[in-house]
Amino acid sequence: MRFYAPLNVVTLLIAFTGLSLFASSSYSASKEEGKFFGAKMTEYPDWFKESFLDLPDDINEAKESGKRIVLFFHQDGCPYCNALVERNLAQKAIAEKVKNNFDIIGLNMWGDRTITYVNGKQYSEKNLAEGLKVQFTPTMLFYDEKGKIVLRLNGYRSPTKFNVDLDYVLARKTQKVKYLDFIKANLPVTKSSKKLHSEDFFVSSPTNFQKYTSNNKLSAAFFEQKDCPDCDTLHTKVLPDSTLRKIISNFKVAQLDMWSKTKVITPQGKTTTAKEWAKDLDIKFAPSIVIFNEKGEEIIRTEGSFKVFHTQGIFDYVLSGAYKKQPSFQRYLTERADHIREQGKDVDIWNYANQNPGTR
Repeated sequence: MRFYAPLNVVTLLIAFTGLSLFASSSYSASKEEGKFFGAKMTEYPDWFKESFLDLPDDINEAKESGKRIVLFFHQDGCPYCNALVERNLAQKAIAEKVKNNFDIIGLNMWGDRTITYVNGKQYSEKNLAEGLKVQFTPTMLFYDEKGKIVLRLNGYRSPTKFNVDLDYVLARKTQKVKYLDFIKANLPVTKSSKKLHSEDFFVSSPTNFQKYTSNNKLSAAFFEQKDCPDCDTLHTKVLPDSTLRKIISNFKVAQLDMWSKTKVITPQGKTTTAKEWAKDLDIKFAPSIVIFNEKGEEIIRTEGSFKVFHTQGIFDYVLSGAYKKQPSFQRYLTERADHIREQGKDVDIWNYANQNPGTR
């Protein structure tokens, strides 16, 4: 099964965020508008499953051949989807592991095809994505033989980490072995910082999130760890962005070592440790950023590897209060990109901090 992104740059912008060209009332052909960079066309592997989109049948068929199914939610122009295909699945060992053990079913998170889900009910692709709370692409859902989700990957994972993710599902011990414990034991050691990074916007510990809620403050928890290459990237290539830092300044932000016994008081007033809170929140990846509103309610979190534009958007989604009216983060990103471009500024969804738009 192959999916192709449109060739027109404007269409790429709209398709990337799940809206049709005609539905985007904010788009204008004005010469003063900023440019849009970063969308990437992707040709998906022809070994993806040719499914009739009857998931109970797909699960049984996979079971008979010793495989498991994976739902792969994507969208046109998505550079993170492109990275998963051209960086991860382009590696022979990873591709062979996936082909031999999984049936991947590609779904467009904005599509209209009808799917019979594991509960026997029918949904359109977009309604299923909404029901499963797909906010990022790629989102990959791994199912066992009974139709239960045993692993969910929200966003892009590096080849090394993705390979270990596959091993976790293939071990078929998800009921007995915690994901975090498996990753910690099996992820190869890489060269990275031996200590946590510091930022001037981090509050000092111990962290009392209940106090922030009592004072009607927005807050965010950065769950990190030592020896974490993705944490290094976040701090050296993403957080230096001046616009992002300005947005973050409106939040009370705490950095927590996800393996530590550092004291934390949650927004609900529970006294616990960073490690236990990470477990309670089902934090699987480092870094993970969990963002709370003034009431201490979790609004959105990051778990994958994101660059500046999406990280800005995640914080601004909460700061602006857009989440109250727009439940789809991806649709919000469209509106944000349009607004920036209407001011004559360029938008690049694939750049790190201090890179000029359109450069790599």
